[in-house]
Amino acid sequence: MKTKIFIVLIFLNVYQFQSWAQDQKMTDNEITAFKQSVALVSKKIKTLSTDFVQYKHLDFLSKDIETSGKMIFKEPNSLLWQYKKPYSYTIVFKNGKILINDEGKKSAVDIGSSKLFGKINKLIVGSVSGDLFDDKEFTISYFKNKDQNIAKFIPKDATLKKYIKQIDLTFDKEDATVIQVKLLESSADYTRIVLKNKVINAKVDEASFSN
Repeated sequence: MKTKIFIVLIFLNVYQFQSWAQDQKMTDNEITAFKQSVALVSKKIKTLSTDFVQYKHLDFLSKDIETSGKMIFKEPNSLLWQYKKPYSYTIVFKNGKILINDEGKKSAVDIGSSKLFGKINKLIVGSVSGDLFDDKEFTISYFKNKDQNIAKFIPKDATLKKYIKQIDLTFDKEDATVIQVKLLESSADYTRIVLKNKVINAKVDEASFSN
């Protein structure tokens, strides 16, 4: 179950791989302006619905494992992450709990009972909203290319760092929202999630977060 949870939370717009030569470091002024624009947009997001395609890269496989589904977020911290193809798997973060439905087999985890799950919950919500800029939790570096801004987060927490080596959030320059989440694991493996058909601040049925 833990393996699935960590795949799901990585968490969270089409991104094209850029070489390091194409990505340039932001200046201090650019970083300040970028963070301000993201904060302004994230404060306006009350709900967010999007389709996603997830690519799981395993070093020993020649082809990435592809899955797809739907994600719904409602402030302050309700989140639905639902895989639809090639299997059915749903995880809901709501009211301090993680609710899991694995093709009809249901289970629940109390976030408050685990410091690690608490950090995971914060990580997921922050990834979706773009609000992860906490220097106490992460060492952060900032890059840019023609169409995107990229923030790279290295966790400072030793426990979290066992599972997550680095989180890369890619933002569209025009609307300052997250367009991709990429998780680099401690090995050579990583998970890349591309978001599609994003809808912001549309009405969301509370029943979406039942499990």
